[in-house]
Formats: sequence, structure tokens, C-alpha cells
Amino acid sequence: MKLIRKLKYPITIILFILIILYVIYIKNNLNNSKYENIVIENDILKEETDVKDEEDIIKYNVDIKGAIKNPGVYQVDSNLTVNDVIDIAGGLTKDADTSVINLAKKITDEMVIIIYTKEEVKNSNIVDTVIKVVEKECVCPNIQNDGCLNTEIKDNITNSENNNLVNINTATKEELQTIKGIGESKADSIIKYREQNGNFKTIEDIKNVEGIGDTLYETIKIYLTT
Repeated sequence: MKLIRKLKYPITIILFILIILYVIYIKNNLNNSKYENIVIENDILKEETDVKDEEDIIKYNVDIKGAIKNPGVYQVDSNLTVNDVIDIAGGLTKDADTSVINLAKKITDEMVIIIYTKEEVKNSNIVDTVIKVVEKECVCPNIQNDGCLNTEIKDNITNSENNNLVNINTATKEELQTIKGIGESKADSIIKYREQNGNFKTIEDIKNVEGIGDTLYETIKIYLTT
């Protein structure tokens, strides 16, 4: 009996300690289980969000051409910019000039982006009549280029530019010589050609004139009409 009494208190203490340890163990397991559930729920939520974000991104068709390494029509995410499309198309060629292009412009569906060469920008007739709109200069050789700094051209400016075009079917020798790149001899050749063959049906027909090849045509076509 005395032995039992002596062992009673130590056993009680040990049992108490074991109960505390058991409670701590159970509590830790519950916390870990709760944490794992939160992590799983967060992962599921993130996956659902990622899928939703991917579904929200619409695809646009963009036509990029000109001084670009791989011109063509690309289907790209709608949240991209002109500069992003240039990268997708392989980047610029060595003679490219982006000074008239708004690289930060967000793309639109069926957008046409034309990257001009340094020579095209230099010889553009629109450069001669710089248009100021919202403190931007629109100097695109082709005002239908959606990648231009500003494509909103006032009617009176556009009409003025059209009036400056030279009609190669009716222009006199002196009027033809106002075209950059057309001197006296080429003006004579143009007049001689239309006298022998009739009026030009399209401005591209001027390449049939002796001395006017593809290179010169690309330079002067923006000044011509029929």
C-alpha cells in the first residue's frame, strides 16, 4: 500500500503530461489540415482565375507589312501593342524607320501596320505638309496606316493633298517635272508614251515608260493620279 501511495503522484503527473502532449498533437494536426485546405483552395482559385483571364483575352488579326523581317497576318492577343506585333513578326529590317509609327498604340482587330523605310519617309509628300494634331505630327506616307501616330486627317488637309497630285494623263511637261524624281527627259517620255498608247489606266502603268522602274515608281507613286 505504501508503495502504491508513493507511485500515485508520479503516475498522475505523467498522465497529465501525456494528456497535454496529446492535446498539443491534436491541435497541430488540426492547424496543419486547415492550412493544407487553405493552400488547396487558393491553388484552385488561382487556376480558375488563370483560366478566366485566358478566356477574357480575345485574339485579333493584325496585318503587318513593309520594312519588317516576316511580314504577314498574325493572330495575336488583343492586349498587345504595335511594338509587340513588330517583335512577333521578327523585328525591323535595317532600313526601317519607326519615327512616324506609334509603337505604344494598342492593336485593334483587322489592324494594318505599315513599317516604312527611311527612304519612303524622306520622300513622303505628307512630310512636306506636316499635320499637327494633339501636339503630334502625322507624317505617314500612307494615311491609311493604322500604326501611324495619328490617322485622323482633316478633310481640308486631305483635299489639299489630293489637289497636289499630278494627273499623268493630262499633265503638261512642266507639271510632270514638279514630281520629285521626274526630270525633263522622263517628262518627255511620259508624254510620248501616252500619245502612242493612250491614257494610263492605273498609275502603276507608268512603269511601262522607259526609264521608270520599280525603284523610281515606289518613290513617285504618292504624287500620281489618273
